[in-house]
Amino acid sequence: MNDTRPLIHADGEVLAALDPSVYADSVADHAGWAASRLQAPLELMHVIDRRHGAAAGTNLSGSLSLGAQENLLQELADLDEQRGRVDQARGRLLLDQARDRVQKGFGLASQARQRQGSLVDTLLELEAGVRLFVLGKRGEHADFASGHLGSNLERVLRSVHRPVLVASRAFKPPARFLIAYDGSATTRRCVEMVCASPLLQGLACDVLTAGEASPEAQEHMDWALAALRGAGFSPGALFQAGAADAVIAEVSKARGSDLLVMGAYGHSRIRNLILGSTTTQVLRSCLLPVLLLR
Repeated sequence: MNDTRPLIHADGEVLAALDPSVYADSVADHAGWAASRLQAPLELMHVIDRRHGAAAGTNLSGSLSLGAQENLLQELADLDEQRGRVDQARGRLLLDQARDRVQKGFGLASQARQRQGSLVDTLLELEAGVRLFVLGKRGEHADFASGHLGSNLERVLRSVHRPVLVASRAFKPPARFLIAYDGSATTRRCVEMVCASPLLQGLACDVLTAGEASPEAQEHMDWALAALRGAGFSPGALFQAGAADAVIAEVSKARGSDLLVMGAYGHSRIRNLILGSTTTQVLRSCLLPVLLLR
């Protein structure tokens, strides 16, 4: 069955999800860069998720007298209200700083929005008007020592249907990007999306297949190279045997890549980049920003 989905959504905004983590500045910079390249509206958003730890969820049954329970619950409610005001004030400051940053760095005016609820649910609610999501690799509570990814990021990547740009810890304007490609229909669509979008136009480009250069693999590679050349790119072709996550990390470093592009929900080795543990491994080990295309 032919895929009738539009290659790209050209009329949406770039939506950056910010939190008070060390990635906040980088997310703002990546979003500003993407919005300027796409000539798209930019929205900066902070979502306060306070479902956990609220006073209403405290179980005091049987542990205190009735009067003591009432007094403690009131104190907890007061603390929760105060915490809510602090969270909102911190969110406003975060958004104000990000707006100032993209204005100074990219000359862009941006909209700022603060919401309460689940990040994933909020992004899904707004998705129809979005062209590109931008998120940090880790949130404010992520364990950097163990290399864990933000739990929200993993949930977002498995839920949304728009492209997602996962910001690295520091921003560098991309000059060269690497496409992970295996010749499947999904990764072909990824190449077609790169060709159809202005986001990466004018940048140096490499196409990587994690495997040997068999006649079939070479035929698939020739198609990708021809498509990219037809869109004005001058791509390099790379074959390297090995596990996809290790190969991508090694080749991207050797080629001086500034951005990794992967197609979501692929097949073969690339399928594992999204559906299996390799996704986490690539995002953990790769120091580059990663553009995931749907």
